[in-house]
Amino acid sequence: MNFMTEDFLLSNAFAKTLYHNYAKNMPIIDYHCHLSPSDIATDRQFANLTNVWLDGDHYKWRAMRTLGIEEKYITGNAPDEEKFNKWAHTVPYTLRNPLYHWTHLELKAYFGINELLTPDTAKQIYATGTSKLKEPSYRTRGLLTKMNVEVVCTTDDPIDSLGHHQSIKRDNFAIKILPAFRPDKSFAVENLEMYNAYLEKLSKASSTEITSFSKLISALENRIDYFQANGCKLSDHGL
Repeated sequence: MNFMTEDFLLSNAFAKTLYHNYAKNMPIIDYHCHLSPSDIATDRQFANLTNVWLDGDHYKWRAMRTLGIEEKYITGNAPDEEKFNKWAHTVPYTLRNPLYHWTHLELKAYFGINELLTPDTAKQIYATGTSKLKEPSYRTRGLLTKMNVEVVCTTDDPIDSLGHHQSIKRDNFAIKILPAFRPDKSFAVENLEMYNAYLEKLSKASSTEITSFSKLISALENRIDYFQANGCKLSDHGL
């Protein structure tokens, strides 16, 4: 069943005109994402569909947990294909949730797969997607290019050296990959042991001995200056 036609979600002529004549070919400018700067810097080639699609995707993880899937199939050590099969089991239950649309739009747009992802189709879809990922154009940078991405802002901790960003810039990669300042751990005081350990790392990164709140602010300002020098123009707080 192919319900992802060229007019998917376009309910009238005006919507179709706006999308097909104006929006369809516009580039993606992503101000917030969780793509790995390391993957982009090394132009990672993903081993299988689970690695590129499920690893690190907390939206999919949340849906699987809500359905009662064991954690070993989410962030645990279960084999990759078994993890994918559990996601395939989950997908039909996400109907009317954007996860359902995203799943099938991504399969269609980037892997040429029109089948619905279900337990019955999981094996073939996994094999087809994994086979595609072995092609050079399906490495990390190739995927970003296929998606017509113009700018990506990653999510970076203040203590990050931004070495991967510097490496990407040296490569003159056509797509702008910029850091975004994410200081959540600097105020995550609920676990004192972990918080103190983090402050030690922040002290080292900022060359600031953090012995007071004002010193903490100074350390963060130091890292903001460093991030700005490396192309950062915005921050992203979980607060």
